[in-house]
Formats: sequence, C-alpha cells, structure tokens
Amino acid sequence: MKTLLISLLSVLLSITACQIKKNDSQENTPSATEVKNPPAPGFNAAGSDIKAIEIADMVMEAMGGREAWDNTRCIEWNFFGSRTLIWDKKSGKTRIDYHNEDQQAVINIQTKEGKIRKDGVMITNPDSLSKYLERAYHVWINDSYWLLMPFKLKDSGVTLKYIGEDTTLNGNTAYKLQLTFEDVGVTPQNKYHVWIDKESNLVSQWAFFREFSMDEPNFINPWTDYNKYGEILLSGNRGERQLTDIAIHEKIPEGIFSL
Repeated sequence: MKTLLISLLSVLLSITACQIKKNDSQENTPSATEVKNPPAPGFNAAGSDIKAIEIADMVMEAMGGREAWDNTRCIEWNFFGSRTLIWDKKSGKTRIDYHNEDQQAVINIQTKEGKIRKDGVMITNPDSLSKYLERAYHVWINDSYWLLMPFKLKDSGVTLKYIGEDTTLNGNTAYKLQLTFEDVGVTPQNKYHVWIDKESNLVSQWAFFREFSMDEPNFINPWTDYNKYGEILLSGNRGERQLTDIAIHEKIPEGIFSL
C-alpha cells in the first residue's frame, strides 16, 4: 500500500512539473500575431501596452497582412496635388516630382544620396545639393506617413499606448491608441492619437499634436475610402484633402529614377 501511494505521488509530481514547464514555455513564447508581425528593431515594446500592440497587429492583418506588406515593391501617390512620389521599398530609391515648381528629386532614403534637377538644370554644388536632398528626405517622411501610417505602428522608436474606447467624429466606436517617438524621424517631439474601428480593425481617424505636451491636437482627420492596391489596403481620404493617383507597381517603371 505504501509503495502504491509513493508511486501515485511520483506520477502527480511529474504531471505538475510538466504543467509548470509547459506554462513557463507558453509565457515566453511570442503570440501568433507577434510572430506574423514582428516589430522593427528599436520599437519600444517594453514601454508599450500589450493591448496596444495587439491592436496594432490586428490593423496590420486588416490592411492585408505583414507578408503582403513586405512583398509590396513600389508605391506611387499624389500628395494633395502638390507633388507625386514613387518609392521603391526594396532599394529605398524615391522619386519626387514637385507640381508647384520646376524641381525633381531622386533620393535613396536609406543613404540620403541622390540627384536634384531644378529649373531644368542638375544641381552639382555640394552645399545646394545637400540642402535640396535634405528637403526631399523630409518630404518623403511626411508624405509617406500620411499614406502608410497604419503599417508603421510598430516602427523603430515608437511607443504605443492604449487609451481606451472612444467615439470618432462620425459617431463610430473605436479603439484609441497614442503614438510617441524617441530618437527617430525629423520631428520626434510629435504625438498622434489613432482611432481603430472596432468592426473593421482599420484606422478610421487620427489626431496630430505638434508637441507631446499638448492636450489639444493641431488637427483631426478621417481615414476613409479604403481600396485594395496590389495585395494591401490603402486609404486616400483625409477629409478636406485627398491622396490621389495611388498605385502599386510590381516592377519598377523603366527609367523612373533617372533625371
């Protein structure tokens, strides 16, 4: 009888140990969404809310999924009628045609090297070239964020906070996130609030704060009119202004990065 009790106790201890080991393993294993949508190096995961990260992963999935985004090669769009951009995600090369002035830029946003043609003449002076390339880099950062922000919720330097549920200007219930930045981009002091529709999991509105300390935003814009381009969804409606001529190119248009 004593031997039987010892045997049963050993079995129970083994089962308990296995269960503890299994639970420990589960706690240290990334969730399915994290595996499917890993953060960029430098994303502030430790300082971000778990629920905010989960919602960011839901947004990526609703936009077409991480694989579709990674496989998207070349994106073209018109930024509020003032300029047209063509960005090769793979190489980093970007062409910017300014519509309100005679100027074209080709810049690699990874190296900040490139070429500028202004008033029909190639800029060769090093100081002038550096100035115009820096302008082009700032333009790309700004214009791409207006189009592609939902894909960049877990970018380098970003901290995500879950604010709670809120109602958008059109009366829909949404999750509300806060995005702040550290040592990244050209305006790290900015802050954004982003509303994610609870039914579609798509960004439906955002608010921009020029300074982190501000309580009232500089503006609030809708994110509507989603359409499928290639394998991803993109929105062009920002209320009073529109992002137009959106296109996805599987191959780089021939000669597009020549000036």
